[in-house]
Amino acid sequence: MLTPFENEKYIDFSIPENRERMLEEIAKVESQFGKTYDLIIGGKRITIGQTFASINPSNKDEVVGYFQKATEKEAEMAIEAALEAFEEWHWMPAKERANVLLRTAAIMRRERFNIDAWMILEVGKNWIEADADIAEAIDFCEFYAREMVRLSADQPLTPIKGEFPELKYIPLGVGAIIPPWNFPSAILTGMTTAAIVAGNTVVLKPASPAAGIAYRIAQILEEAGLPPGVLNYLSGPGSLAGEALVKHPKTRFISFTGSKEIGLRINENAAKLAPGQIWIKRVVAEMGGKDFIIVDSECDMKAALKGVLVSAFGYQGQKCSACSRLILLEDIYDKFLKEFIPMVEDIKIGPTKDPDNYLGPVINEAAYNKILEYIEIGKKEAELLTGGGPAEGNGFFIKPTVFGNVPPDARIAQEEIFGPVVAVIKAKTFEDAIKIANSTEYGLTGSVYSVNRKHIRMAKRYLFVGNLYINRKCTGALVGVHPFGGFNMSGTDSKAGGRDYLLLFTQAKSISEKYDY
Repeated sequence: MLTPFENEKYIDFSIPENRERMLEEIAKVESQFGKTYDLIIGGKRITIGQTFASINPSNKDEVVGYFQKATEKEAEMAIEAALEAFEEWHWMPAKERANVLLRTAAIMRRERFNIDAWMILEVGKNWIEADADIAEAIDFCEFYAREMVRLSADQPLTPIKGEFPELKYIPLGVGAIIPPWNFPSAILTGMTTAAIVAGNTVVLKPASPAAGIAYRIAQILEEAGLPPGVLNYLSGPGSLAGEALVKHPKTRFISFTGSKEIGLRINENAAKLAPGQIWIKRVVAEMGGKDFIIVDSECDMKAALKGVLVSAFGYQGQKCSACSRLILLEDIYDKFLKEFIPMVEDIKIGPTKDPDNYLGPVINEAAYNKILEYIEIGKKEAELLTGGGPAEGNGFFIKPTVFGNVPPDARIAQEEIFGPVVAVIKAKTFEDAIKIANSTEYGLTGSVYSVNRKHIRMAKRYLFVGNLYINRKCTGALVGVHPFGGFNMSGTDSKAGGRDYLLLFTQAKSISEKYDY
C-alpha cells in the first residue's frame, strides 16, 4: 500500500559527514572527465563517430564528456525502437509501471550525492541548488507513481439503469521529450516519468549542455527495470534530432521545456500534417518568463529582501521563474535599494564545487555573451546600480547586476534575459504595480510582499500568472504543492507536479455495456 505523498527533504551540508561525502563525489565525477558516452536506442549502446563536448562552465578548459551527435538517421531508429516497445509497455498494468518510478526514486536517493556532483560540475549549480534539483526529481517519481495508480482505478461516473459505464485513461503512443539544461534532473525526470508511467514510450533528446546528467538519469531508469526501448536516449543538436522527432509522423506528442522561440517553432512544426500521420499531435510546452516581485510599502521588509535576493540570483537567475523585474512602491523605493544593493554586492562568486561560492557561472559562452549584451542595453535604458560586467575566473562568470529606474517598457523589463540581471521599476500605487506586472507577453510566476489585505485580494484577482505567491519568493515550486505552468507566451500551462499533469499524456476512453438482465 502506498503511503501519502510527502516532499523530499534536502541534505544538510552543514553536517561534516555530508560535506565530506559531497567533496568525495565531486572528485569522483572529475576523475571521469573526458569520457565518451553512447546513444541508447532500444536498450543498445550506439556510437556513431561524430561527437560534441559538454564543458564545465566553471572552467571552460575542462571537458565533462563527449556525446554522440545524433542525426535524422538515429532519430528514425529511436522512434522505431519506441514504437516496438510501446506494443508491450502500454499493456503493462499501471501499478507495475508505477513501481518502476518508485524504484527510480529509491535509486536516486542512493545516488543522490553523485547526481548532485554532476550538476555542480556540468551545469554550475551550487550545492543547495543541485540538491533541491534532485529532491524535486525524486518528488516527481513518487508523485506521478501515485497519480497513475489513482487514474487507473475505477473513475466516478453518473450511473444509468441498464448499463455498465467505464472510463479508462489510455496512453497516447510515442513521444519526444525535449527538456532544458537548467533543471537537468528535476524537469527532465518529471517530463520523462510522467509520459512513461502513463504507458507511453519516449525518445529523450536532452539539452546538450546537460547531456551527461541526462545520461545518468537514463542509466538509473534502466536499473529501475524500465524495459529496453521504453526510453531512448538521443543526444545531439536540436536542429537535427529535435526537429526530426517533432516532424515524424509516428510521433504522437511532444513535451518541451525551453525558450519561447523554440517552443513556438515546435508548436508550428507539430501542427503540420506529415504523410502517414493519423492524429493531431499533442504539444505540452513550458516556455519563458519575465517574472516579477512586487514589494508593497506595507510589508515585512526583511522577508522581502531575502526573497528577492534568492529569487533573482539563485542559480545565476537561470530559472524560468526567476525574479527579473522588481517592482517597488515609490515610497519604499530608496529604502529597499539602500539595503538590497549591499546584499547583492556581498554575494560570493566562483566555481560551485567550492561550497562557499553562491553564484556560479552561466551555462555557456552563448549565454554569457547574450547576457552581457543585455547589460550593455540596460546601461543605455536605465541606471546601473551594481554589477554590470564579467566576474573573475576561467568560466562564464557574470557579476550580479541591478538596474534602477527602469522604464516598464524598456527591453530589459520586457525581454527574457535568463541571467543574473534585475530590472527595478518604480510604481506610484499598488494598482500601478499590478499594471506593470501584467505588461509583458509572459505570465509564468510572480510574487507579492504585502500585509495589506486589500492589496493581497487585488493581487490574487488581477495578477495574470500561472503561479502566484504571496509573501514568499517566486521560485521553488514544490511538487504536489504548487502545480507549475504559465499563461500567454510562458506556455500551455501544463501544471507539472499537479493532479492534472498525467492527463496530458493520456486519452480517455469511455466504454459502456448495455444489459437487459
